[in-house]
Amino acid sequence: MSDFLRSYKGMRPKLGERVMVDPTSVVIGDVDLADDVSIWPLVAIRGDVNNVVIGCRSNIQDGSVLHVTHQSTHNAEGFPLIIGEDVTVGHKAMLHGCTVGNRVLVGMGSIVLDGAVIEDDVMIGAGSLVPPGKRLESGYLYLGSPVKQIRELTAAEIAGLTYSSNNYVKWKDEYLSGEDK
Repeated sequence: MSDFLRSYKGMRPKLGERVMVDPTSVVIGDVDLADDVSIWPLVAIRGDVNNVVIGCRSNIQDGSVLHVTHQSTHNAEGFPLIIGEDVTVGHKAMLHGCTVGNRVLVGMGSIVLDGAVIEDDVMIGAGSLVPPGKRLESGYLYLGSPVKQIRELTAAEIAGLTYSSNNYVKWKDEYLSGEDK
């Protein structure tokens, strides 16, 4: 296992097919990266005290931090970090012990905290704070600190969620090919 993929207490990261993890990033412990996931430079993903799951075609961009919440008498299950398919996590985002649905955009510099649930087809504007336990309803743009529902997404914006994840799959494949383009 490479230096950037590290085991913790016998748990090793699991990688699907065509996964890219930039060697400047670190992925530790109980982390499951599905097919076509891309982890860009300087990302930290720590599945040490609970598990992290990232669905197919999702991308975690530069400088993001992903972590979990441990199990305790206060919270028997803790909070794993579950990210769905076709999710774009913008640069320097922080996701901690939350659940993110499919076709979600987490804007640059946003923070999503323990127990928050982001339903499918959601856009979170850059620099937003999603408080612990908050649920973001499908089909809306959210913005602010703390986050507020701003408006319904347009059909073009919803289509753009998949467009974004598909672009990152294409770019990831170019990086994996080793060709300078």
